[in-house]
Amino acid sequence: MAYALGLDFGTSCVRALLLDCESGEELVSCEQGYPSGIDGVIVDAQDGYLARQNPKDYLIALESAVRRCMTESALSPESIIGIGVDATASTILSVDRQMRPLSEDPYFSGNINALAWLWKDHTALNEAEEITRAAERIRPVYLSKIGGFYSPEWFFSKLLFLCRNDRKVFDAAAGFIELADYIPARLCGKRSPSEAVRSICAAGHKALFSREWGGLPDESFLSSLDPGFLGLRDRLYYDALPAGVRAGALCAEWAEKLRIREGVPVSVGAIDAHVGAVGAGIKPGVLVSIMGTSGCDMMLFPSDKQLDDIPGICGVVLDSVVPGFLGIEAGQAAVGDIFYWFLQRFLPGGEKERYQHYMDLAASIRPGGTGLLSLDWHNGNRSVLMDPKLTGMVVGLTLSTRPEELFRSFMEATGFGCRMIIERLEEYGVAADRIIVCGGLAEKNPLLMQIYADITGRDLWVSDSAQACALGAAIFGAVAAGKRGGGVDTVLEAQELVCRFKPVIYSPIPRHKEIYNCLFSLYRLLHNAFGTREQPSLRHVMKELLTMKERDERF
Repeated sequence: MAYALGLDFGTSCVRALLLDCESGEELVSCEQGYPSGIDGVIVDAQDGYLARQNPKDYLIALESAVRRCMTESALSPESIIGIGVDATASTILSVDRQMRPLSEDPYFSGNINALAWLWKDHTALNEAEEITRAAERIRPVYLSKIGGFYSPEWFFSKLLFLCRNDRKVFDAAAGFIELADYIPARLCGKRSPSEAVRSICAAGHKALFSREWGGLPDESFLSSLDPGFLGLRDRLYYDALPAGVRAGALCAEWAEKLRIREGVPVSVGAIDAHVGAVGAGIKPGVLVSIMGTSGCDMMLFPSDKQLDDIPGICGVVLDSVVPGFLGIEAGQAAVGDIFYWFLQRFLPGGEKERYQHYMDLAASIRPGGTGLLSLDWHNGNRSVLMDPKLTGMVVGLTLSTRPEELFRSFMEATGFGCRMIIERLEEYGVAADRIIVCGGLAEKNPLLMQIYADITGRDLWVSDSAQACALGAAIFGAVAAGKRGGGVDTVLEAQELVCRFKPVIYSPIPRHKEIYNCLFSLYRLLHNAFGTREQPSLRHVMKELLTMKERDERF
């Protein structure tokens, strides 16, 4: 028997999954929440942009989830042949020379800046703008692979903010490491940040790493951002590798904790959404949309073909998703978060009952029947405008507007945002013939899936796995083991065996598609008017929305 273990470090919990490498079936999966903060996230009531995590939580939850998997499966320790890891990014830890997070140093006890900086920490908004402006001025090539803008969610924005606001933590760190790199390093018993193998996925998409310019940004550029960055490059890394390559072997300490044999190959880590795309079945010509609190859209492009730089796309990085292909990432900063925000803030009742109630009401409304049009920028715009300071908007409110109409309008807005991404990719020669969706919303929200199919005009296939990220991580664990070790030799070989889809396919309804084409033209007008420097007249937008609603009422 040969089983691969996939570890998915999400925003609020760790998910562990055991994959049968012979049948391709998921044997068992378990999850364990992080004990600190609110759903694992440490926040600050005085600063809505701050989001941190306790590094101890990762290891506590890891041990619990894996032990439960081993107990429930009744597998022997020798049955596990490889381990794969994914994590949110950029989620950054400051570590000392022994790979210990600074938050565990008594000197920094209670210091929130010594904790892990979660991906959705947006305290570095201004620093991200500074990095973008500096790159435009002196290193424009750095922006060529990330859509032209640097994000506050990413590696150097957070380090620049830390450097300026807490030099004691910044100077005390022997290194700074992504969570996706930290976990494999700990599992393999690495004793210093210099020993940790770094992920090309996180490095390329979040830290401006490219072999075209010798890896990370050069010392001159970094020190131009702030004198405190002088010497920073020596505390980071010089190379990065794709998932599926061995980061090392499971050490004795963690073999005992996890009840797995010592020496099991551990894969290089990667970003959760990118690994989830692999678990969902990504291939050239297929867009995988990971739909949860936010949205991430992934595509592949052959590395032997010419691909121009794509403005507004979060990253184009060789080997970042599937080795041998360019991995293309785009996404939306809020999807499910918008729906939950609306219900929690404005409508009474229990969360599950309230959600289903308004889903049922929204389902009774036909496309164009709300008289509303919304912009899905409640948490800024990730793609294609890449502007975190944009905000949400609703056009068409009247004294007769009902809550369910707003609710449906928000769902439609996220679908329009997804279509903007698809059309930008197509404009540059990356066509999506099929869309595969995965994540909580894909599993539980058939109305939203039909809306997306109608808006995009494409069939939506739903991944059969409820844990696509953990499944993708297990695939990379099997690749790290290799066929001789009981696993597989390539990602594509594993996908043929593992990736399955639910029997339902959401196909666009012709009449709905026609109406949404009209609404999308208005959405795009608002999108460009408020998100770019274009200045069209918007006088007709409200009137067209009313006309569409009146047509629906007569129909």
